Formats: sequence, structure tokens, C-alpha cells
Amino acid sequence: RYFIDWKNDVDSYFTIDATEGTIATNELLDRESTAQYNFSIIASKVSNPLLTSKVNVIINVLDVNEFPPEISVPYETSVCENAKPGQVIQTVTAADKDLSPAGQRFSFRLSAEASNKPNFTVHDYRNNTAGIETRRNGYSRRQQELYFLPVVIEDSSYPVQSSTNTMTIRVCRCDADGTILSCNVEAIFLPVGLSTGALIAILLCIVILLVIVVLYVALRRQKKKDTLMTSKEDIRDNVIHYDDEGGGEEDTQAFDIGALRNPKVIEDNKIRRDIKPDSLRFPRQRPPVEDNTDIRDFINQRLQENDVDPTAPPYDSLATYAYEGNGSVAESLSSIDSLTTEADQDYDYLSDWGPRFKILADMFGEEESYNPDKVT
Repeated sequence: RYFIDWKNDVDSYFTIDATEGTIATNELLDRESTAQYNFSIIASKVSNPLLTSKVNVIINVLDVNEFPPEISVPYETSVCENAKPGQVIQTVTAADKDLSPAGQRFSFRLSAEASNKPNFTVHDYRNNTAGIETRRNGYSRRQQELYFLPVVIEDSSYPVQSSTNTMTIRVCRCDADGTILSCNVEAIFLPVGLSTGALIAILLCIVILLVIVVLYVALRRQKKKDTLMTSKEDIRDNVIHYDDEGGGEEDTQAFDIGALRNPKVIEDNKIRRDIKPDSLRFPRQRPPVEDNTDIRDFINQRLQENDVDPTAPPYDSLATYAYEGNGSVAESLSSIDSLTTEADQDYDYLSDWGPRFKILADMFGEEESYNPDKVT
């Protein structure tokens, strides 16, 4: 019978057939974690188990090409703004986690999408190294600060493994000899000779100007609000607040009706300012009104006087009613040129306006032709 002499956990990776003595793996093996296993196998006689022998077994795990090669550090490099075409800016090498057999080679090339960009190229030296070279004359940090170059690396084992590694190339300011002077972000925006203190002073001036502008706008808005507010001293005597209740007929503070109750008060006839009078007219003398005359009769009397008086104000505009209705079939409808009585007016022209005005023609025409019973 055959069995393994269990001394440690390493022996659990393998098993052995008790009859045949065949050794087999019990778990998956990883050469990158353990490349060699060492354990003992004991053989005993079936008829006499006390008769045994022991042998030491060493198992080497063979390598399988399962990991692709990668670029060795560094993954980032720099290029000068004044670089020339064909200048080597970095030499790269590859590393493989697999146990590389003797004579294995790595190849370097650009990816398909980066081959058409005329910025950088990869030159394979055929000795497991490659050079990153420039392809144009000069680079500008203001236009583009960083370039990303995808590099494809392949090994020569079976099966072939490959990987794409991205190189970061930063544009820097250099002197005439190619020595890098500055690669930071601040140097991109600062011209040559401008220090950090000067930049801070410029920023402080900008902040102060912004504060002044904000304060000026705030003061202008506050001043505008003050001008829109109504002062208490500007309130008119006749303005009644909504929160005050009116006094009805007993409230005589809003207006004075003494002029209506005392018709003998002398009226000031002033020249109107909204029209241009043709000539200076003297105030028309009105007959005096007796005492204790009813206010309604007084108002009706003044209304009749102004209806027949063409010079009585107020006029609506410079185009007075005396000139209204020129060219109209109905002529002027103003009361200025109207006759004093309705009996003196002639409405026979209404019959010439058509059937729509027939009823008006019958009503205002001759009295013998009007019959109210016929009007519907």
C-alpha cells in the first residue's frame, strides 16, 4: 500500500492511489506562488504492514504563459517644447510575471488608433527595449499639456500574450540644452519672467475691482428703491386712506359745496390752456339767481346755458365739435351748431338713408306721417 507522509499543509495539494501508487494533484497549482513541492511517500507490505520504506518526492511546477508582458516603470515621461523630430525622450523595457525561458523576446509597437497621429512613435530596438521618439518639430503647452501614447507589447512564448500600456507624456519648458526648467500647471499660464508674487498681486486687484462693482450695483438699487417710495409730506389733502370710514353727507372736509349753495359767488373765468383760443373773449354775463333756489334747478339752468353757448368751456381738444362731421351724410352731430328747439330741425333726410332708418324717419319726420301703432 502507498500513502503520503502528512507533515504539513503542502502535502494536501497532492494525493496518491493506495494500490497503484499514482500521484495526482488534489488542488490547482500556481507556479507564481509556489514553484516547487517537497513531500514523502511511504510504501508498506500488505501481508506485513510493519515492513515499510520511505522515499522523498520533489515536484517542480512548470510555467505556462498566462500573463502578458507590461512596461516597466516609469509610465510617465516628458518632452521639451523645443524638441526636434526623431528625438528619443524615453527608453522603455518590459516585465513578465511568467518565468521567461531563455531566448524569449519582447516586441514593441504603437496601437492602431495611435499610428495615424503625428505626435510620437515607438522604435523597437530588438533587444527587449524600445525608444519613444518625437515625430514633429516643437510642442506647445498652451495648446496641449499632456499626451497619451498607447504602446502594445508582445512576448514570444506560447500562447502569445500581449497588452496595451499607456504612456503619459507631459510637455515641459526647457532651455537650449534640453534641461527641463518647469513642468507645473502654473508655468503654462505665466509668461517668461513673471513670478508667483506678480500673479498674486494681479489676482488681488481683480478681486478688489469685483468687490467695488458689487457695492456700486447694490447702492444703485437701494437709491432706486428710495426714489420710488412716496413721502408722507407728499400726501394730498383730498386723499382718503382705505382704512378710514367716510362720513357721508356730513363729511365736508373732502370738498366744499359752498359754491353750489351760494350762487352769487364770483366765478373766476380764466383762459383755457388746453386749447388755443381764436380771440380773447370776455366773460359772458349770466342772470343772477334768486336766493334759496333749488340746487337741481340751478344746475339745469347752467346746463341749458352751456348747451347753447358755443364759447362755453371745456373743449375736448383743438379739433372742437364745431368742425366735426365734415363729409358725413349726417353732417355734424355736435350740439354747438344745434338749433334751440327740436321743432326747428328737419329730419326728412333720414328717409334717404335706406330701409334701416325707416323707423327713425317715421318718428322724426312729419307728424302726420308718424303712427305709433305701425311701429313694431
